[in-house]
Amino acid sequence: MALPRIGLTSRRRGLPDEPAPSDGPDSRRDDPPAAARPARRLPWYLSLPITLAVIVALFLAAGRFNLLPGLPNPFAERQVDRSQPALLKSIQDMSRYTGATGNFQIVLDLDNDAKFLPSQILGKRTLYVAAGTVGAYTDLGGVKSGAVSVSDDRRSVTLKLPHAQLAETALDVKRSYIYSQQRGLFDRLGDFFSGNPGNQQQLEVLATERIQTAAKDTALATTAETNTRTMFQGLLTSLGFTSVTVTFGD
Repeated sequence: MALPRIGLTSRRRGLPDEPAPSDGPDSRRDDPPAAARPARRLPWYLSLPITLAVIVALFLAAGRFNLLPGLPNPFAERQVDRSQPALLKSIQDMSRYTGATGNFQIVLDLDNDAKFLPSQILGKRTLYVAAGTVGAYTDLGGVKSGAVSVSDDRRSVTLKLPHAQLAETALDVKRSYIYSQQRGLFDRLGDFFSGNPGNQQQLEVLATERIQTAAKDTALATTAETNTRTMFQGLLTSLGFTSVTVTFGD
């Protein structure tokens, strides 16, 4: 005997409704873990330049630190000498006898600052070490007539020579250098656009003048005359003179 549909229908309606899917923790159990998810890749127009940059950097580092001996060093420098040959402009005849030479060294401490600005803005302080030589010579070309007097028996001779003079200072560029230099902001900018950043020429000229002045206060000229006298006495004695007198005067 068939059951009436009304009873089945009423019984089904009385059953509790099925729970709807929720977003709770149980619903995430079927999601793939984060490690299994595919990583995002850079687009080719970004990854290609980065890869090339890394390759170039490795190549430069290998050449710079000589990691691969057969790889040329891209930072190696070479010098090309395009200088013109030296030109002889003149020849000057010399009749000097250098009797003494003085070696000098001087330290220039130059401080150029502004009156109303700090040294960090405008100012320069330079320590320059200069080395040079000054020679003292006797000009034999300036010997006057009658300066040589010989006795009748040719045993005695008197020689009168001009006083010794100081030659120009010869600056030794190999031993002259800028020890330290402090510059303000404006001075750095000016030196950057200048053809002579450290004013090297001005320092050399000033050092030459200072050394020349210092040589005048020494006994360099007197020493040169003493050595010149000794030289002529030995030379004339070897020629047979027993008495040699050498004097200096104008």
